[in-house]
Amino acid sequence: MSLAIVHTRAALGVNAPPITIEVHISNGLPGLTMVGLPETTVKEARDRVRSAIINSGYEFPAKKITINLAPADLPKEGGRYDLPIAVALLAASEQLTASNLEAYELVGELALTGALRGVPGAISSATEAIKAGRNIIVATENAAEVGLISKEGCFIADHLQTVCAFLEGKHALERPLAQDMASPTATADLRDVIGQEQGTRGLDITAAGGLNMLLIGPPGTGKTMLASRLSGILPPLSNEEALESAAILSLVNADTVQKRWQRRPFRSPHHSASLTAMVGGGAIPAPGEISLAHNGILFLDELPEFERRTLDALREPIESGQIHLSRTRAKITYPARFQLIAAMNPSPTGHYQGNHNRCTPEQTLRYVNRLSGAFGERFDLSLEGPLPPRGCLCVLG
Repeated sequence: MSLAIVHTRAALGVNAPPITIEVHISNGLPGLTMVGLPETTVKEARDRVRSAIINSGYEFPAKKITINLAPADLPKEGGRYDLPIAVALLAASEQLTASNLEAYELVGELALTGALRGVPGAISSATEAIKAGRNIIVATENAAEVGLISKEGCFIADHLQTVCAFLEGKHALERPLAQDMASPTATADLRDVIGQEQGTRGLDITAAGGLNMLLIGPPGTGKTMLASRLSGILPPLSNEEALESAAILSLVNADTVQKRWQRRPFRSPHHSASLTAMVGGGAIPAPGEISLAHNGILFLDELPEFERRTLDALREPIESGQIHLSRTRAKITYPARFQLIAAMNPSPTGHYQGNHNRCTPEQTLRYVNRLSGAFGERFDLSLEGPLPPRGCLCVLG
């Protein structure tokens, strides 16, 4: 047949809307036209797909080829459309005989050799494909993360030839191994903290109430150490929460999805982090630190050193639990439900009083006033204390 239709999924934030790949081959001057609002990386697929088809032992059609990525109003980017485009081309040129293409969704990038490479957002694509009643074929590199969902309905492959042989009924594809859903490995908690009664009590209250906490104190009082132990006293993520967090992490670093399964995220961006790095952004917005901290903890050390507009941008997500990113090409909403823990010194020199504090009251006031009053109101608990006695800090080992 000269027309073939293959189903796939886009990656639009944590959502995976369906995409239909339509390929039509007709007589005329040889050439390839791609329509449907493809980004630069998708347009480059024509060269990757051509080489992958030839190096897999097939012929690239020397005819007029039109490829439509529908719906046309949805922006598409990345190499995730390589595999469905290649399969649709082979089906339209009658080099692939498969009567069950409608039952499958294909997601994967192709190397020039025809090998399959993993893509970001495989968890969301697999979840939505299964909900739609279709099977999904992904690269072997994505096997670990899609195995967190269900091995039923998911198939993994490492080469274009293998996928084509499977669709023709000549070869069986492996299913991803079901991943271990056991409780996460233990993280640092309050058991190895000596003293710090006020600090540990504050952490207990913060954990129990899901509060946002501000730690104020001189350097060396254990503010960072205490904050890093909050995730150790929080309950592990439920399966639903873990899938939400894994879907976000899959967009930026799929290799760590399985390792962090059911572990509360703990994000600690440097105070030089930009507004885009904190809340997310880009032509098609990627998740920022507040979304990567979803269902977990966002720790901001040296709080007054952050740009004021960056901190003020956190006010709405703290209240609503999500962040709306609007760009010309896409409008995306990411979940951002986190506990905010922050630490700061009481003055520019880091001390309250005594010989160490050489700041005037005016300098100290200017330092504290770097934080807007509206942002400060987002903290439910403020813990302020002097330097603890020697020997009352965390004992490592």
